[in-house]
Amino acid sequence: MLEFKDYLREKIHKLLEKKYPIDIMELEISYTPQQKMGDLALTFPFQLAKKLKKEPRKLALEIIPLISPLEGVERIEAAGPGYINLFLEREKFFSSQLRSTGKTSLSPEEEKIIIEHTNINPNKAAHIGHLRNACLGDTLGRCLKYKGENVEIQNYIDDTGVQVADVAFGFMELEKKTLSQIKEIKEKFDYYCWDLYARVSSYLESNPQAETRKSEILKKIEQGENPEHETANHISRRIIKAHLKTMGRIGVDYDFLPCESSVLHLKFWEKAFSLLKEKKAISLAKDGVNKGCWVMYLEDEPEKEKIIVRSDGIVTYVGKDIAYQLWKFGLLEEDFYYEPFIKEDGKIVWISTATPQKESPSFGKGSKVYNVIDRRQAYLQKIVVQGLKSLKYLSQAEKSIHFSYEMVALSPKSLKELGFSITEEEEKKDFLEVSGRKGLGVKADDLLDMLEKKALAEVEKRNPELSENLKKETAHKIATGALRYFMLKFALNSLIVFDFEEALSFEGETGPYLQYTVVRINSIFRKLAEREGFEEKDIKPLLSSKEIPLQKLSESEQVDFWDLVLYASKFEEEVLHSIRSLEFSHLAKFSFNLSQKFNAYYHLYSILAEENKEIKSIRILTIHYIREVLKRALSLMGIPQPELM
Repeated sequence: MLEFKDYLREKIHKLLEKKYPIDIMELEISYTPQQKMGDLALTFPFQLAKKLKKEPRKLALEIIPLISPLEGVERIEAAGPGYINLFLEREKFFSSQLRSTGKTSLSPEEEKIIIEHTNINPNKAAHIGHLRNACLGDTLGRCLKYKGENVEIQNYIDDTGVQVADVAFGFMELEKKTLSQIKEIKEKFDYYCWDLYARVSSYLESNPQAETRKSEILKKIEQGENPEHETANHISRRIIKAHLKTMGRIGVDYDFLPCESSVLHLKFWEKAFSLLKEKKAISLAKDGVNKGCWVMYLEDEPEKEKIIVRSDGIVTYVGKDIAYQLWKFGLLEEDFYYEPFIKEDGKIVWISTATPQKESPSFGKGSKVYNVIDRRQAYLQKIVVQGLKSLKYLSQAEKSIHFSYEMVALSPKSLKELGFSITEEEEKKDFLEVSGRKGLGVKADDLLDMLEKKALAEVEKRNPELSENLKKETAHKIATGALRYFMLKFALNSLIVFDFEEALSFEGETGPYLQYTVVRINSIFRKLAEREGFEEKDIKPLLSSKEIPLQKLSESEQVDFWDLVLYASKFEEEVLHSIRSLEFSHLAKFSFNLSQKFNAYYHLYSILAEENKEIKSIRILTIHYIREVLKRALSLMGIPQPELM
């Protein structure tokens, strides 16, 4: 449909440009509210009427004869106060949609897009909030790649931060463990550190004097002094591997892991600091509470001081973020060194290092950057953009996008299922927030394990004859689909209240419902093969048929058929809309609505029992087309497609 709309705009503009002062950008093409009114609506007569001081309807009637030679349009009518409605040639349109299946009419707009997402502190296990971040960032990456963009996925690792120092403090001071003893820990390391981090937080609250030793550990980690540095490095690298494994469970992967330790040791910040001072983007506070600090002011909040470098010389997070953002756009002379971190299935995940290496892949130098970070970081992201603006990198500031979203909570019922103790008062609440610092967070792997366990119980109930391996594989795909759809279907500014029963339902607006729809279509083709010997290869001759006799369908089926096909044709528009608005709830809703429309259509019009060969062929082509659109939509959302359910 996107390609057809482009054709219409160009053709209409060409037919009218000599007679009317019309810009091609003004030729908006929308959809009519009802099928009987037409398929597409032109609204430009209203804008043009203002310029020409004419009545929109009279102008529309004047224009219609001039645009009548539109290929693919059966008839044109004026409607209401000045709309021009187009009725498409359905057979031609359906044929063109079938021929373009598997192709895309979208095209890239950037040289290179960098997406930074997940960004979990490597001090403990990933939690449920990280899953939403990863699902959003990964879906954005998939959609942009589908669009044809050159996309690089980065996952920034804060391996020298306060949180890693907390865990290093816990091992060295509370447990008195040496590095070799830490290496001998056999249990799930990210879980072990989760509990240790909570213990450290509690200990520091009751022993504030210990903060001095923790600060000392943090400084030594940043400066690369041992044993603190080696201890922190082992902790972070081991937990990063655990995080990648967790995210791999839901189909999320990365190209490059830039580490904060590399940013520090390769002097990225020093270069950025020098630039910021030179361009007077930051200033040294001479008095007040921030005396001795280097601070930055926001354009829209000039009275506010944001500390970039503390009075003791320590760079704040936002300072390092500015340096990293400059590197992402290729605005620093400095670059990382790179080494392979994980090699799996023919793909290498690279990690930054401060040590020169033989291999030297190319990362960074993006023309557009998305930072996927929750809404609580909005102010810091504004500071990062302000840093670019202050350095006169205005186009880069314009293309530095904060992909912001709300947090994830859990329903009391789900928390109970995960083994949390819930008071009577808490049970009455709609949702409960949890705190990782206090050890009450919901670990991502625990959530995924529970999802898979519940999905497996449903698979065993529905398909007891399957092998154990196939049951587990199917349960994993259903669990992944349930989680990913749940994380995408809500608007970004919505707080998500995760509930197992709601996410895993095979009915309603859920991932399993979408998966079930594709499985149902596959089942129809499987039965066609078993009963009639009709194979997938037999679709090709039907696709190449010059005529699709839609008139053979009953009037009611023609209406339902066209409603289904026309809606499915909007797929690429929904992909673009989702990318531009950063609201993947649009793509999720489109996929759900399309599944609903298909299931309603199939309920009314049988394929297997249809005796008329021409009608049967049309229905086979219809469900083939819908399946291809749904498969692409599910793939972009990272939802796997089980063989059966």
